[in-house]
Order: sequence, then structure tokens, then C-alpha cells
Amino acid sequence: MRADGRMPDEIRPLTLERNYTRYAPGSVLARWGNTQVLCTAMVEPTVPRHCIAQHMGWVTAEYCMLPSASPERRSLHLWPDGRTSEIQRIIGRALRMSVDLHQIGERTIWIDCDVIQADGGTRTASITASFVALVDALWDLKEKKIIAAVPVKHPIGAVSVGIVEGLSMLDLSAAEDQHAAVDMNVVMTHAGEFVELQGTAEAEPFGPARLKELLDLAAKGMKGIKRAQSEALGDRLRT
Repeated sequence: MRADGRMPDEIRPLTLERNYTRYAPGSVLARWGNTQVLCTAMVEPTVPRHCIAQHMGWVTAEYCMLPSASPERRSLHLWPDGRTSEIQRIIGRALRMSVDLHQIGERTIWIDCDVIQADGGTRTASITASFVALVDALWDLKEKKIIAAVPVKHPIGAVSVGIVEGLSMLDLSAAEDQHAAVDMNVVMTHAGEFVELQGTAEAEPFGPARLKELLDLAAKGMKGIKRAQSEALGDRLRT
């Protein structure tokens, strides 16, 4: 049993509350254990230079932790550090893979992820909630007859896995992450295919058998994530 009473192969309770803010066409508050992240999706009628004349749109992301999200205050006025930039890139890459950018038209969908409270898994919560917000923003474009259909190719979610005190564990809390010998973030489709793997051995290397064990745990966790996303979106996920 872990400190919060979970078994090693259990994720923390996950809820995704849609329409959390008024002005963004997609807004989702993710509550994942003690981690809380607000993700919004807004649309601008412009694209980056490399998309011009390519008849395609773009999805990009920004990520930040609010000053009181962790025990030590973090200023919002600092330039993004390496960790923040890395998280923004992985969110953007994952979401771009999940949709057909050519069906969006020459417009950019901005995803903003604001961590309200951090207790591990903020990037995986951001990806999981941002996908739901992105779907709502695409539905808004469709209902306004700006696009013909909602171009979702691969529904996605993300979860962390790791090795803590010799045990393979699913969905690490902050305390577990701090003591993990191996820490990995896994982005997957609802069909069980991998989108991105980010894994690091902090102390000792790990072999193929342990890697398979971690990936199997991630696939098990993805079932709960898929269920939460499907319950939040309902028929909107069946486009």
C-alpha cells in the first residue's frame, strides 16, 4: 500500500469538469488526486509562418504554475525555465498529433494550462485535460459552421509511471516522484498506441523487462483516463 492507500497499479481519482470558464470555447478543470490544472482552448485566425499557404492550422500550448501551486511561491513574471518549455512542447506535440491540422483551416488553437495546485503529474494532467478542451473548441468551430467536421484522429491522454523503492508504480504523487529511481511520462491514444515516452533513470539503469512492466502499467492507467474523458465529452468524442 502507498501513503495515500493506493495499490501500485492504481491511479488517483480523476475528474474533468468542462465549461469551467466563460469566454474560452474549451475550458476544463482537471482534479487528479491533489493536483489541479485549468486548461483552456482559444482560437485565433492566424498561423505561424511555416503554416502560411500550407492550408493547415496549428495547435500550440503554454504552461505555467500559479504562485501558490506549490509550497514555495513561484513568480509568474519569470521567463519560462527549461522544465516549463519542455512541458509546453510535449503538450503541443501531443495535441497536434491528435487532430488533422489540414481540416482546421489557417487558424491557431492556443492551449493554456495553469497549474492551480501541484502534487505530481502536472504535465500528464495538462495533456489529459487539454485534449478535452481542444475537442470542445473544435466543436465550437463546427457549430459556427467555420469547419465542416471535428477532425479528431486519435483521442489521447497521459499518465506517469516509475520505480519507487524497487516497486513499479502508476501515477506518481509528488512525494513518490521525488524518491523515484525511474520516472516516466507516457502519452497514449485511446487505442493503446504510444505518442510520446519520456523516461529517465535517476540512479541505476533499467532493462527491457522493467520497461515493459512500466508500459503495461501505463496502459492500465490509460483505461481510467479514457473513461474519464469519455464521460466528460459524451457524444462529442464520437465524431
